[in-house]
Amino acid sequence: MVTVPNPVADVPAGLPPAQVCEQARLSRDSRFDGLFYTAVTSTGIYCRPVCPAPAPRAANVRYYASAAAAEAAGFRPCLRCRPELAPAAGPWRRGDALLARALALIEDGALAQGPLSGLADRLHLGERQLRRLFSERLGASPVAVHGTRRLLFAKQLLTETAMPVTEVALAAGFGSLRRFHTVFRSAYRMPPGALRRRGDEGDAAADGALELRLAYRPPYDFGAILGFLGQRSLAGLDAVVDGGYERCLGPSARCRIEPWGGADPALRLRLRGVAPGALQGVVATVRRVFDLDAEPPAVAAVLAGDPLLATSVQRHPGLRLPGAWEGFETAVRAVLGQQVSVAAARTLAHRLLTRFGTPLPGGARLFPDAAALLAADLAAVGLTRARVATLRSMATALLEGRVDFAPGQSLDGFVDRWTALPGIGAWTAHYLALRVLGHPDAFPADDLVLRRAAAGGAAPATGRALAGRAQAWRPWRAYAAVHLWHRATPVRVPPEEQRRRA
Repeated sequence: MVTVPNPVADVPAGLPPAQVCEQARLSRDSRFDGLFYTAVTSTGIYCRPVCPAPAPRAANVRYYASAAAAEAAGFRPCLRCRPELAPAAGPWRRGDALLARALALIEDGALAQGPLSGLADRLHLGERQLRRLFSERLGASPVAVHGTRRLLFAKQLLTETAMPVTEVALAAGFGSLRRFHTVFRSAYRMPPGALRRRGDEGDAAADGALELRLAYRPPYDFGAILGFLGQRSLAGLDAVVDGGYERCLGPSARCRIEPWGGADPALRLRLRGVAPGALQGVVATVRRVFDLDAEPPAVAAVLAGDPLLATSVQRHPGLRLPGAWEGFETAVRAVLGQQVSVAAARTLAHRLLTRFGTPLPGGARLFPDAAALLAADLAAVGLTRARVATLRSMATALLEGRVDFAPGQSLDGFVDRWTALPGIGAWTAHYLALRVLGHPDAFPADDLVLRRAAAGGAAPATGRALAGRAQAWRPWRAYAAVHLWHRATPVRVPPEEQRRRA
């Protein structure tokens, strides 16, 4: 039964003001997609604020901070605007670093692999505190958020793909088909098969690839991220081809990310050879690498107030954090890139890939893992003794569990653990936090390019001085770094894209 706990004039905590929600709903403002959900008491349906259906009467509208809260109140997801496509709501906008860490851990499977007490322990909270945090900010419990996330992912697979229902259940994290049917029917009042029959997109791609739509809040500068990744791509592992990014994921697994096309603010993810149980992890990685859950207006509201950044924010509002696919690979490449150019670091990384990577059919290769690197003769590829020592100590620390790239870590804790390793300074630790964790407040203040950009043509600022100025940019210092990098060294259009455009 649908409950109606709040009228439009009384918006719960964690939501924009009532009048903002109402205006965003009526104008279908895509900047608010995923930041709240609109439920309609007369239909029992909840929608994204961008839903194309005729706007319901205000008296019948209720607002919720999360899809889980709407479903807990008895509402079902709209089959037209499809709430499963909404970008994730960014708790960073509200300064909720703790909530952001908790959501990252849930997305990584913390509640699929263990009880709520385990999640609370990892956050150094009591279970009651954790429940209260979610109730106040999202209007739902951690378990409800986890359950809704699984069901919405299943709904997307049923709607957009031709995967067998058994594989959909496995991909969404259900241990049995029977359990999946029970939970799905209870939540959505229909069996999974009925939803598939209603969908009009459940066909396989012409070449047999799996295709998924990944939405974002505009504006989005896909070309900038494509250029950044293209400058660092390694032949055999990844490449920028025909306006998209392609990467080898395993012996037979491949992916490609490209614009969806038209006016739809979304990217198209094409997958081949990915096991059903790995799908959620791959989608989460793609969303992080391409920073699809960013909130450009919230970032601009902070950064545009500084004259150093204002022009760049105005001209390039769609710049995102360029993420990295795999943690250890990025850490190795960060060490290789210390005090050398991007091109030089790329050359060294390619030597490592070619010499010690895992060869795959068709000329593809996987980057060597920590164990393989420990057994490798790194000096044979031209690395200095100091870099070899740093890479070996880093690989050992990863294998021993002294450092890792697990989501949900605090920025300070991550930096402290990594800088405790020999040869790893604050620059490397913050760079890894920015690219691998996607932490919006990571800031490698000692970066020479950043210090030069901040000086505006004068002698480079000191790292200490830049770090002091950057305090005003929190919690979006990582986006400030991207704007300064882009201003100092604008990303060039990759050669492959130049040829395509010609």
